[in-house]
Amino acid sequence: MELAKPEWLKVHVHAGELARVAQVDCVLERHGLGTVCRSAHCPNLPTCWGQGTATFMILGDVCTRACRFCAVSHGRPQAPDPHEPEHLAAAVRELGLRYVVLTSVDRDDLPDGGAAHYAACVQAIREAAPHALIEILIPDFQGDPEALALVVRTGPDVVGHNLETVRRLTPWVRDRRSSYALSLQVLQTVKGQNPGILTKSSLLLGLGERREEVSEALKDLRRVGVDIVVLGQYLRPTPRQLPLARYVPPEEFAAWAAEARALGFGAVVAEPLARTSFRAETAYRQLRG
Repeated sequence: MELAKPEWLKVHVHAGELARVAQVDCVLERHGLGTVCRSAHCPNLPTCWGQGTATFMILGDVCTRACRFCAVSHGRPQAPDPHEPEHLAAAVRELGLRYVVLTSVDRDDLPDGGAAHYAACVQAIREAAPHALIEILIPDFQGDPEALALVVRTGPDVVGHNLETVRRLTPWVRDRRSSYALSLQVLQTVKGQNPGILTKSSLLLGLGERREEVSEALKDLRRVGVDIVVLGQYLRPTPRQLPLARYVPPEEFAAWAAEARALGFGAVVAEPLARTSFRAETAYRQLRG
């Protein structure tokens, strides 16, 4: 039985945001690009696109993993498009984006997990739109330090990798090739390779986690040097994904935000509709001005 959606989860869209969505859709279609905003059914799409932020999904739209919370298709993906970096850079320049987030499906079929493609995309955007800030939200690359170094060396402004959920629920929520420990290792490796880089991670709440488990996850993220943390409500994308355990009220998110700040996170985004790239530029500005 589906839980009734509370009032605080309603999204209010303004006419100006709808116009911007139409513009972005037109440019994406012309360049043959996809966004995780669309593929993951993100509720914040009009807001982010209206504020000059977009999250592009590179390396195709078919994932080699099958996490049970995610609506992205999984199976055997096609080879990466070698022209994607130039198309992506052209779209960023045409849309005049201030803040660009790159993410991707998992590509366990590729020797480097897609790291070289990430690097090519970052470099192409830097050349086409030198004033745009770039955040990359990466898969775990199976923990390969060389693959991680390849993307870190391109100099993105933020490197994110999502823990997604608490330790106990990870085997149930995420693909068996993902792990709580591996995700922490990835974040720690990135920070070790470039201590000056901002790192970021996210947790989805409402999957059945206990309070002490969320506290543990926040402490673990700070232990590996994560600078920015995002906490949001899990929303079941389709009936094929995991059922929702509960809706987390706004006041509880406010309490988590206070706890995260007390632990030393430089920027915190914690609200029901928050996703990794939601208010991404605002979080970055809190740390970099």
